[in-house]
Amino acid sequence: MNLFTRTFSKIFKSSNQQELDKIQNIVLAINNKEKEIKSLTESDFKEKTAAFKKKAQNGSFNLEEIIPDCFALVREAAKRTLNERHYDVQLAGGIILHKGKIAEMKTGEGKTLVSTLPAYLNSLNKKGVHIVTVNDYLAKRDSEWMGKIFQQLGVSTGCVVSNLEDYERKKNYDCEITYGTNNEFGFDYLRDNMKYDLKDMVQRDYHFCIVDE
Repeated sequence: MNLFTRTFSKIFKSSNQQELDKIQNIVLAINNKEKEIKSLTESDFKEKTAAFKKKAQNGSFNLEEIIPDCFALVREAAKRTLNERHYDVQLAGGIILHKGKIAEMKTGEGKTLVSTLPAYLNSLNKKGVHIVTVNDYLAKRDSEWMGKIFQQLGVSTGCVVSNLEDYERKKNYDCEITYGTNNEFGFDYLRDNMKYDLKDMVQRDYHFCIVDE
């Protein structure tokens, strides 16, 4: 890198670097909430979620404003239920996913745990969150595993796998967070479009999706 390029980089940061700086500030805000969240009782988690849901549905705030509170809440719930605490890099990954961007992480770096952060945040308006995995085994495993966190927080979790009857599919799609595979989600969409009556459709409208690949 020549002198001009180095000087230019110091004056004008790349768009990626500017984005990372914003994320770093949010991560700091999440960490600053940790002490407060640690003092919560078990019932406080569900009460906070209920309050967030009410405000989100009333349009009292946008989700960006409550990322520090929500992510700190999810991290503490994960620590209490699974004895797993989100690292700063996982918090950053959650922020990136919430923004609709791609977070690339190596195997073993906790991608599935990362997804709980934006999934919880985007479930608050009760429009539904889909988490897509590669097979039925992982969908079922993750819905049960990460479901412990969501249960602690007062958020319903469902799982759509093969061999489910339509009424079971609808029940799972109506949960605030639904795990499943691209095959099941895709074919349910096609089958719904062949139904004669709207009440027979199993899927709800689409809102927010995370691909755990």
